[in-house]
Amino acid sequence: MCKLQLSLQIMLAHANAFIDLLFPRLCQACCRHLLKHERVICQRCQIRLPRTAFHDLIGNPVEQLFFGRYQPAAVTSFLYFTKAGVVQQALHNLKYNGARELGHYLGKCFGEELKSSRRFSAIDAVVPVPLHWKKQRLRGYNQSELLARGLAEALGAETRPDLLVRGVNTTTQTKKGRLERWENVAEAFLPGKASLPGRKLLLVDDVLTTGATLEACARALEQVSGQAVYLATLACAVR
Repeated sequence: MCKLQLSLQIMLAHANAFIDLLFPRLCQACCRHLLKHERVICQRCQIRLPRTAFHDLIGNPVEQLFFGRYQPAAVTSFLYFTKAGVVQQALHNLKYNGARELGHYLGKCFGEELKSSRRFSAIDAVVPVPLHWKKQRLRGYNQSELLARGLAEALGAETRPDLLVRGVNTTTQTKKGRLERWENVAEAFLPGKASLPGRKLLLVDDVLTTGATLEACARALEQVSGQAVYLATLACAVR
């Protein structure tokens, strides 16, 4: 029996080595081979992730984007976004290379930090910024929903993509100026058929630049009375 078990273990080890050769496990931020104990992102990149520590800082840089326009309950971002950095590479893989596991993983890492935050405690539901159904069908998934599910798991909250609907298939925000971004999404979002009145909702997106998309979504959510809307993004393009 022991010899049989040993033979099976050897065969399994050879099979795993062959699979790794054909489908190598790579870090989604730097493309290096992952070690056996590493998952999704290597330890080196984990250490290098540029965390913001905004969660309990009132009037932090991402919160300031909304001053004089809109007043959410609180705003935070997990990481700083810089061009050619590990965050940009990770986000590119998440949005365009089908790295679904990465979205859930980073969302959960984000949620583990938010659990200890005074301002983001007792969140009832996590709401992803929706994609239009045409764009989601083309991509196969909504990256913000993957992040939201990881966050919700860490926070012990619900994931509720049904609370918000994207009614207009807007053009990409990437190359638009500040005013163009606002005009592009101003009427794009509607409350979903479901609602959670009187609950704390965490609205989640991948990157925060001007805040136009998040504000449009939050205003749609607030059409249901009594909801407190908190905003969070995986990364922010501000300092």
